[in-house]
Amino acid sequence: MSPRAGQAGHPARTLAFVESPVQLLNVLEWAHLHGLHDTGPSGPTGPSGSGRPGSGVPLDPGGGDAGVPGGPGSGPAEAAVPTPALPAQPGPAHAAPVPAVPAQGRRLPAGAVAAGAVAGGAGVVAGGAELTVVVLSPTDPMTRGQLRRMADLARDEGYRVRWEEARGGTTAPFHTIGGLAGSLRRADRIVMGDPFSRYVQLLLTITRARDLVVVDDGTATMEFVAQLARGERLVRWHRKGGRPGARDLLFAPVSSSARRRLTPSDRRRVEVFSSMPVTDIPDGVTVTANDFAFTRARFGPPRITQSADLVGTSLVETGVVDGDRYVEAVRNLAKAHGATRYFAHRRESAEKLHRLAAETGLEIVRPDLPLELIARRGPIGRTILSFPSTVVHTLPLALAGTGVRVAVCDIDPTWLTDSASPRAQGFLSGVTGTARDVHRLAAVSPA
Repeated sequence: MSPRAGQAGHPARTLAFVESPVQLLNVLEWAHLHGLHDTGPSGPTGPSGSGRPGSGVPLDPGGGDAGVPGGPGSGPAEAAVPTPALPAQPGPAHAAPVPAVPAQGRRLPAGAVAAGAVAGGAGVVAGGAELTVVVLSPTDPMTRGQLRRMADLARDEGYRVRWEEARGGTTAPFHTIGGLAGSLRRADRIVMGDPFSRYVQLLLTITRARDLVVVDDGTATMEFVAQLARGERLVRWHRKGGRPGARDLLFAPVSSSARRRLTPSDRRRVEVFSSMPVTDIPDGVTVTANDFAFTRARFGPPRITQSADLVGTSLVETGVVDGDRYVEAVRNLAKAHGATRYFAHRRESAEKLHRLAAETGLEIVRPDLPLELIARRGPIGRTILSFPSTVVHTLPLALAGTGVRVAVCDIDPTWLTDSASPRAQGFLSGVTGTARDVHRLAAVSPA
């Protein structure tokens, strides 16, 4: 798909909608691959993975462009959301958040005047293609914190970022959608990180864009492509099999409309940009591989330690895995492989992490950037242990050539809760079985 698609005589206008840090990272990866990143002059740079936060236009406390008046739908200023603290525990200290973005100069579009670019929140990038990233801000503090750091990185790359308090109260959706309606109608291309999102599905009913791009939102991308190919309603894998609720039934017409718009036709092109193994590709859908070229070019290589690191998962929080079984599995896995740090998923509860620290002795790290960036910057363990999740697909790509080994431990069927979707075990096994360049662990009991 051409990054300059659109009407003749004007550059392509691209709106990207993201609701998580990983989605925003993959928008940057997509823009890098399609040549939308800036090639203009850069200021002095510091060593990757070191030093202070990025020296570009900083984030203001309300999440908007610093020094730039908020656009339509911008939320009110608020204090920066701190990382939830964990109570002090005996044993290893809880790590502070990893420093955000390494020092770098503000990148400006070729030919742009620096003062004007900063004052106007420039969104025009090299090649004349305009990209505006719209953050549909969630309420979860950890996700918001990571999104702020990623928004800072996107600005440093020369893109415009528009922060929307999309869930900031009963009337927030009306303000957000109303403020975005004009941009949606003018856009030539829509990039989205979560086609299952009701917010995104509602926005799709407004746009007239001919090009639609779905960037990775982790393992959900695999399910999205499969459901699209089968003509099924769009339902997240861990909810599949349950009876639709009243809100599902009320929203069904919008969801059906979104599925039709995400189906390629003579009037609409659809691209899936993914690092996941995508099979059963619908006719007309273009699949482009995400090999994390932006991450590898921008960060690292990392310093590698001799110990092992363990990556957490939110399967307990989503009701798929029993909490007691999960803690036991983490304890056994850490003991068997000598893990010393536990990188928490942004949706893991403070209560569960408190318990893990107390019962396993692991140092709990709550990253303020996606793990692919944290690992690439280092320091990182020579072995990374994980349960079935997106990172068993993405980390081998981000860490290619570093010698770091990624090992994945399957979810035992006895760990599943009674409320888990009937498809949960098969889906999780598929996540592990289709991962490339990973070592599959047979068990988690100590050797």
